[in-house]
Amino acid sequence: MLKGRQLLISTYTLPGVLTMIGPTAPMRPLLLDSPHSGTDYPADFAPAVDRDTLLNAVDTAVDDLFGDGPKLGAALLKAHFPRTYIDPNRAADDIDARLIDGRWPSLLAPTEKTRRGIGLIRRTIGEDERALYDRRLGVGEVQARIRRYHAPYHRALGEAVDLLAAHFGTVYHLNCHSMSSRSRQGVLRRPDIILGDRDGTTCEAGFTSYAAEVLRGLGYRVRTNHIFKGVELVRAFSDPAADRHSLQIEINKALYIDEETRRPSPAYASLQADLAQLTDCLAAYAEERARGRTGMA
Repeated sequence: MLKGRQLLISTYTLPGVLTMIGPTAPMRPLLLDSPHSGTDYPADFAPAVDRDTLLNAVDTAVDDLFGDGPKLGAALLKAHFPRTYIDPNRAADDIDARLIDGRWPSLLAPTEKTRRGIGLIRRTIGEDERALYDRRLGVGEVQARIRRYHAPYHRALGEAVDLLAAHFGTVYHLNCHSMSSRSRQGVLRRPDIILGDRDGTTCEAGFTSYAAEVLRGLGYRVRTNHIFKGVELVRAFSDPAADRHSLQIEINKALYIDEETRRPSPAYASLQADLAQLTDCLAAYAEERARGRTGMA
């Protein structure tokens, strides 16, 4: 383990791709990331739907909701590119061959989400599952998206996880998202917050239960591993046996925006403050585990 508190995750930006915001307070073993809040649409995107439809797929303002993280000692990574262009929360081989014009040079591993049209490169968008493109995408075009956007995001997250693990002997990663307020059928209202650890496989049970406890204490209705369990980022960057823990959080959009206009609601600041409190509590939990693991005073 690295000694001292002088080591920090640096703040830097890859224009149009991502920003890593390093801690402005003493570093703590907590890392936040917001992979779906980006709205910088690349010039070569050329979707067959309008911008308003594209914006409905954004985790609106999630990066801002967790924006106090660096002041509390947690690094924050956020994507600038949209998930509709390429989704960093999918594996690089999670590709729908039906969308590709040409032969992909290696084996593909499409998941159920890809079969539904929402894999690494989306084929559909919206609850009516309309076609996102009026064309197929060339092999080189998709490879360029992976190289320029997906790979740098994964690299930035992986480097930060490695740094925190080396410094503290443990690392806790909170993967931050938002969800529409109702189910796909529009009938049932979803809980306020859903936590996902892929049925206990991506982080220790105590971290998940403590996050739920803090949120319930703040007055939120919380469920765990129901509907949303976590996808690629919590899977790829977790290894609980090696003290690397990842937890996904999904926040009901009705808590903080008008879902039709995507404008902040009067409750926005209150939710933001509550999430800062959650971040501080989780960082303290992570620090306690780091002390217990290493015997630090």
